[in-house]
Amino acid sequence: MTATAPAPAGSSPALDAPAVVDRLRATFASGRTRPAEWRRTQLRGLGRMLEEHDAELTQALWKDLGRPSMEAYAADLGHAKGEIRYLAKHVERWMRPRRVKVPPTVMPARAWVQPEPLGVALVIAPWNYPIQLLLEPMAAALAAGNCVAAKPSELAPACSEAMARLLPRYVDPDAVVVVEGGVPETTALLEQRWDHIFFTGSTNVGRIVAEAAAKHLTPTVLELGGKSPAYVHRSADLDVTARRIAWGKFLNAGQTCIAPDYVLVDRAVQDQLVDRLVAQVEAFFGPDPQGSSSLGRIVNERHLERLKGYLAAGAGTVVTGGTFDDADRYLAPTITVDPPLDAPIMQEEIFGPILPVLGVDGPEEARDLVLERPKPLALYAFGEDDDAIATVVDGTSSGGVCINQTLMHLLPPDLPFGGVGDSGMGAYHGKAGFDALSHHKSVLRKRTRPDLKLLYPPYKPQVERLVRKILR
Repeated sequence: MTATAPAPAGSSPALDAPAVVDRLRATFASGRTRPAEWRRTQLRGLGRMLEEHDAELTQALWKDLGRPSMEAYAADLGHAKGEIRYLAKHVERWMRPRRVKVPPTVMPARAWVQPEPLGVALVIAPWNYPIQLLLEPMAAALAAGNCVAAKPSELAPACSEAMARLLPRYVDPDAVVVVEGGVPETTALLEQRWDHIFFTGSTNVGRIVAEAAAKHLTPTVLELGGKSPAYVHRSADLDVTARRIAWGKFLNAGQTCIAPDYVLVDRAVQDQLVDRLVAQVEAFFGPDPQGSSSLGRIVNERHLERLKGYLAAGAGTVVTGGTFDDADRYLAPTITVDPPLDAPIMQEEIFGPILPVLGVDGPEEARDLVLERPKPLALYAFGEDDDAIATVVDGTSSGGVCINQTLMHLLPPDLPFGGVGDSGMGAYHGKAGFDALSHHKSVLRKRTRPDLKLLYPPYKPQVERLVRKILR
């Protein structure tokens, strides 16, 4: 259900955030979210919603982002369906207590780790993948047996409205509440005490979320962003490399947290790679990308102005693109060569269809340039020289790595997805999501007999000598 009653057009009813939390806590306290069958029922409901409302949700993604239907399914709806299906298949096994060995000093005894739900979770989703990045964290929370308050992004209003309207039909409305709204509503939610907060968004807002969570010592998963680099070694297959980088960059008009943010390429092959990237843009989107049905739009005017500002502030040599249409929220796929390292485009996450390409002398220089910057969410490395690839991959730290491809490390459900440093903390997907939204409680059970009294006071010197010998 939505957390607020319908309001007249143009008005925004006040959110009673404490009441939202109280309702969810009452549901959790009832115990009904703990059984495996309840959890599977919620997950199956999410899957049915995606199946039965595919066309409607695809249309909502087009309204908010100009998302082509292929991208809408592959990157939002289809990905979420696969993740939800995987959770439903495995959740009962993950719930089982896991036996652990006990040392001789504790015997006779049994010990185990028992996963249990944390309680009430807050999920705050971004606008760039507004279905996937709301439903997948929510699914992880439900698989772990939690209640959820879900906050869609107000910058994707069609998707937000669809989630608020559809979710109560497919999941337990007393265990899942959708709160629509903007900054005031998010602020009100963050003032409450939660048992977990899952936030996907920018690093700057992630700091605000972390600060709010710290007041209640609330655990968090923060899926943030940063400038994810791609390194291209001279040994790379340049045709395949250009195609895969261009695909990863211009998917969703570059508005992807793990999109290649800039390319570092060996100078020996820089010109060849740039030529292939330019050719690939035309191969993907034709001579007039604005007319292509395969290219999305910038989410709003403010973000378009931000991107235009990067180009106006000294972004190197633009070799293709750079044109825009304010009324259409359109920015052409743009490739720029060797921008200054201190230019805004090289200091801030681009989050749009602009790809800087910079020459380096080799993997060592590429590694050093990456190390000079905050740790990224993703790192991409292309080449057939294993030592060169290892120099960059092993010599840097990033949330995840993909070699000779972009984005696809997101797909295997058994690969945890998350950031490090400024790009986030915690991880999810598959069991990692279940684990992140669970408390793994340690339990030890002793027999009442025998009850050796050696360890009880009064302490005797010979007992201390024995203890020291056993525990040395």
